[in-house]
Amino acid sequence: MTLDQFIDQLRSLKFDCTFNPYSETCKEFDLQNAPQLRCRQLLKIARQAQACELEALWIGRDLGYRGGRRTGLAFTDDLHLHAHADRWDIELSRPTRGEIVGERTATVLWNALSQIKQPVFLWNVFPLHPFQEDNSYSNRSHNAKERASGTELLVELIDLLQPKKLLPIGKDAARVANLISGEREVLAVRHPSYGGQREFLEQMARYNCTAHA
Repeated sequence: MTLDQFIDQLRSLKFDCTFNPYSETCKEFDLQNAPQLRCRQLLKIARQAQACELEALWIGRDLGYRGGRRTGLAFTDDLHLHAHADRWDIELSRPTRGEIVGERTATVLWNALSQIKQPVFLWNVFPLHPFQEDNSYSNRSHNAKERASGTELLVELIDLLQPKKLLPIGKDAARVANLISGEREVLAVRHPSYGGQREFLEQMARYNCTAHA
């Protein structure tokens, strides 16, 4: 599989009560060409990651409505889109219109990531935005069918990018990472939400020291 084929598979994913930012347009917030823009920008970053010696693949659970649903990039809200671009020395544009929206998890993660110089790629077990049936601007955890589909893509991504380590953030991501890691080291950390911010930042500080050792 090539990265272009990976993006094609990503675009083809469709489940009930999910939003696929790589093939769908949000009528309220998206630019007209938002899906195409998100695909191009994700592909641009993935090519940069493939071309380098990738330190780690950081893995979350799924896209949130204030973050990845809008940008098409895991753990990345409008506020940190340019920080993401700077890490890879590329240009990225907002696929959305209107006011800039922030996400708490993205803010905490990018605070930690700002201290880490090694190249890391951000992804999720389930790469779409799952929402509650009655509210498309809400978050829910992906279900078993969605997780199976996302895990298949995650395995393909690992094969394409060849990261040295997997760093799952939260228990859901850790369970999947441990199943598919093979010989790769898995460094699981606490998710920063629900009172876990302090522990997450402490674990990331230790990870940063290890990465520099």
